[in-house]
Order: sequence, then C-alpha cells, then structure tokens
Amino acid sequence: MSGESQVRERAVWQPIDTGQLLLIATVGLFVVVAFAQVAAAGLRQPNVAIIFGVLIALGELFRMVMPGNREVAPIAGAGALGYALLVGVGPEGAAKDAPLGVVAAEHSALQVVAVTAVGMLVGSLPHVAVGRWPRPDAMARRLFTVALVALCFRPVLTLDLPWQLLLAVMSSVVIASCFTDVLIAAVIRAEAVRVRFGIALRDEVEAKMALCAATSATAMLIAVATTAMGEAALLIFTLPILVTQFAFRRYAGTRATYLQTVRALSRVTEVGGYVEAGHSRRVSRLAVAMGRELGMTEEELLELEYAALMHDIGQLSLGDPIPGGATVLASPAEQRRIAELGAEVIKQTGVLDRVAHIVQLSSHPYRTGREPVTDDSSGEAESRPLPPPLAGRIIKVANAYDDLVGDSADRDRGAAVLERLRLDSAAEYDPTVVEALSRVVDRLPRQ
Repeated sequence: MSGESQVRERAVWQPIDTGQLLLIATVGLFVVVAFAQVAAAGLRQPNVAIIFGVLIALGELFRMVMPGNREVAPIAGAGALGYALLVGVGPEGAAKDAPLGVVAAEHSALQVVAVTAVGMLVGSLPHVAVGRWPRPDAMARRLFTVALVALCFRPVLTLDLPWQLLLAVMSSVVIASCFTDVLIAAVIRAEAVRVRFGIALRDEVEAKMALCAATSATAMLIAVATTAMGEAALLIFTLPILVTQFAFRRYAGTRATYLQTVRALSRVTEVGGYVEAGHSRRVSRLAVAMGRELGMTEEELLELEYAALMHDIGQLSLGDPIPGGATVLASPAEQRRIAELGAEVIKQTGVLDRVAHIVQLSSHPYRTGREPVTDDSSGEAESRPLPPPLAGRIIKVANAYDDLVGDSADRDRGAAVLERLRLDSAAEYDPTVVEALSRVVDRLPRQ
C-alpha cells in the first residue's frame, strides 16, 4: 500500500475502522439535533448565516488532498470556525447599549453546526457529480471540530466578558480544537494503517499543525474583523488562508510528482523483462507494511517506498537478465553490484540521495553489513561492522520473499519461504524484520 496516495485504499484484510464509524455516528447525531433545533427556533440572522454558508461551500469546493492522502478544506474550516467564534456583525444599526458597540451575533452553537453541514454538503455536490466522493471521516472530523468550538465558545458570549478576556478564551478554544482534530486523526489513522498510536500522532502533528494554525488564525481574524467591520471583512481576511492553501497545494503536487516519477522508473525493469511483472509494486507494498509494523514514521515510510520501488533498477546494467529477475538467487557479489549501480542511477536525480543510500545497502547481509563511518579522533573514514539501515534490511527481506513467492497466494509456499528466511536469519536477514513480514503475510487473504 502506498505511503502517499494509496493509504485510502484499504487492504482487504484490514478490519472495519470502528473509530471512523463512531466519529461519523457522533457527528450525524449532532447534525440531526442541530437541524431539529433550527427548525423549531428558526434561523437567526439569516443574512449572516447565508454569507458564511456560501464561504463554507466555496471552501469545500476547493478542498485538496495533502501528502498521506489527507483531505483538507482550509477555507471552509476557517469560514466555519469564524462563524462559530463570531461575536457581532458590525457596528451599523447597533443599539447604544449593545456589547462592544456592535450588532450582537445571535446564532446558537447548534445553528453553527447546521449551517456548516449545509455548506459542506452544497460544496461537495460538484465533486460528487464528477465522481470524486468526499471522505466521510475527513468531513466528519472537520464538522466535529467546528461543533466543539461552537459548543465551547457560544455560551461564553452570555457572560458579557471584556474584549481582551474574550480574545483569550477564543484563542484557547481554537488551540484546543487543533489538538483535538490532530488527536482524532491520529486515532483513525493508527487503526486504518495499523501503525502505533504514538507514531501516527507524531505524523499528524508534523503534517497538519502548520495548516491548522493558519486556519485557526484566519478564523479568528474573520470573527474579529466581521465583528468590527461587518460582512465585507470576509473578503479581505479570507485571502491569507487562500494563499496558504495554494502554497500547500503546490507542495503536495511536488511530492505527488516525485512518487509518479519513481513509479514510472520502477516499471522500466519490468518492461525490459528484467523482473517479473508487478515485482517492484509487491515489494513496495510488503516493505511499507513491514515498516509500519516496525514503527517507522511517515517520512521514513515514504523513503522506504521510493527505495523499494527502485531497488532493482541496477539490473538494467546486466548483459543477461537473471532468470525470473530473482536477485536472491544471484551471487552476493552480483547482488551488491546491482544495488550499487541502482544507487548511482538514483543519485543522478539530485534529490534522492538518502533513497540511493538505502538501495545501495539493501543487498548487504544483516550481520556482516558494513558502511563507512568517520572516526571522531582522526577524522578519517573507516569501515566498521554496522548493520544496514532498517529500510535496507526491510527491502532485503521483502525482495527475497517476493522473488521466491511471486504473485502466488499459496499459503504453504509462503510459509515455506518464511521458514527459509528464518533459517538464514543468523547472518543474512534481520530476524525482527522477518517476523514483521510474517505478521504482514498472516493478514493477507487466504486462498
């Protein structure tokens, strides 16, 4: 399974994600109650509700997918949070004794949920019309975050707090909502891709906190500016998050292009008849699954995926292809030569040096693998008996397994190959990695 664009495609052996079901059910209950409350009490300040609803719909229309297949809609999020945090709608027409000298925002927390739900639904319709269905868990998480902010902040407005204290409460609520969103996303991701919660949490923090901070800051700007200037402030203070979204979209596009290029390169060996069809893809899927079992971070998994896809590219230098492309049957010297030539090809990209290093050492035995290490005392490089990096050890095991099993789903054949790898664990393969492969294979569908 790809660490970048295929996380969403669940393997058939994975169980139903109960975390997602619970989140969607909870948000669904919120929405039902919100619609019932609005239907009973009526829509307060409908002009304001419509303006924010349109902003949320436009944000959903321009949602994007970030690395790790994270669906985000920062403009919609900023608009919805801004509506939840709204104190007033400008000074025009305000009564002399009105708080802060503005027309007070009269909508309830449940009205925020209802308007946000309608805006998200309307903004998603064009995507649905062309077959791009939204991710229910991502939409539910965004709506849950907005509901949390509204339920915590709207009641505070009844306390008639000073403006400075109100800003402090507003900041505290949005910060708490950011951490809640990241925490829920980590719980869902940990269950979905079978990774330890601590690793999933760290990945979510690294991937989302910058965008979450930008979205929250823009939401506060929208709420404060709309209170002071009226609805026209929405146009001005939505621009920062729009610029941020374009920057993140460009970053995501660059990473997607890298992955597509690597996948195209990995198929060269298949097209040339050097390896069996699908070999690189199978090794990549096994390697990424094993990396997750062993607690690798998302960035490490991406490098592992790149290296696994291109681990056999050095075979293009061979005059005569190895029968079946099975490098596990080649001599150790030939395996190292293929890995080193492949690493040289990868280095020519100028941006994948760490991936090249992984590929170069993926042929080294676990116990006797060596790599140059600088001696701190003399400053000279020397060769010490160090095991290859974890990514290299994973690729070595995954490649050997697929070389001997291929696309066969025969459980007995797979068990025999695993036993052979265990017997070679004394020197050739990392026993911890072999056991990780065993757990991954056990989750494969039975024939």
